[in-house]
Amino acid sequence: MSNTTHCFRLRLSMLVSMLALDTRSSSGIQLRSLQLRYQSAAADQIRQRQTSFNTFLRSAFSLIELLVVISIIALLIGLVLPALSRARSIAKQTLCQSQLRQWGLAFEMYAAENDGFYPHIDGRDRTSSNPQTDAERADYYFGWVDVLPPLIGEKPWRDHDYWQRPGINTVFQCPCSRLAPDKSYKYRPRRSGYFSYAMNSCLELDENCWPPYGYKGTNWHMPSFLKTTSIRNPPRLILLFDQLLDPEKGYGGSKHNPTAGKYCGSYPKAFSARHAKPGGLLGGSILYCDYHVQWNPSVWKSDWPDVLEVPPLGDPDWFP
Repeated sequence: MSNTTHCFRLRLSMLVSMLALDTRSSSGIQLRSLQLRYQSAAADQIRQRQTSFNTFLRSAFSLIELLVVISIIALLIGLVLPALSRARSIAKQTLCQSQLRQWGLAFEMYAAENDGFYPHIDGRDRTSSNPQTDAERADYYFGWVDVLPPLIGEKPWRDHDYWQRPGINTVFQCPCSRLAPDKSYKYRPRRSGYFSYAMNSCLELDENCWPPYGYKGTNWHMPSFLKTTSIRNPPRLILLFDQLLDPEKGYGGSKHNPTAGKYCGSYPKAFSARHAKPGGLLGGSILYCDYHVQWNPSVWKSDWPDVLEVPPLGDPDWFP
């Protein structure tokens, strides 16, 4: 090999080495530049997150502020719930009185169609399926809960099967009335039915009824059907009233009444005070024989003895 060739190769090798060294140096600079950019971006993200977290902490509630808000909400709930409860109570009382007015209209229409006579106070709730006497036949065939409903677009009570008797959501029952457990009764109200409205039994004291309190004679029996023209004071005479359903509140709350709500005709001790006035005083709704409806705290009179079942004969609130 000539010296010229050897020198050429040596120079070529040195040139390649220099190019390789220059390439490695350039790559290192670029890599370092990328590392610096990445570190700068990461630092920016950390700063942004820290700033956002600090902003959140400054805008969040403190413990004291949170407790204050909870207290205000609790106070508002305490003010609103009684008002809502009172509004529901007023609405139910209004519905109860509206239903009694419907029954009043039915009584008036029935009397107009039947020569001025009212239907009988009781229905099949007091008789067997085989009535024997005239009074039993009156109960069985002409009770108000059977003959009046068709006049206001309802089905007669007797046409409802067991376990399907009219409940609280019907015109037959006061919307505020509530049944106790079945074990509290001597009958089965949920099976056989119950009555939260009762007709005044003193309007037709026939042979199936108790005698008036204090009456010593035997000629107290009245006709089984009342003729409206014989009523002396219609605006005062009770026709239909809120009847007690809770056995534990029977007889003015003095003793247990296991037949509460069993009959659709009854006496003063069956009156139920279940509607509250704004001051909290309880009372019941009453339909009178002139067909107006009125709230009353009680129908019991201070001079009546506790043993009284039927008011004294001639009492203007109960007898025609």
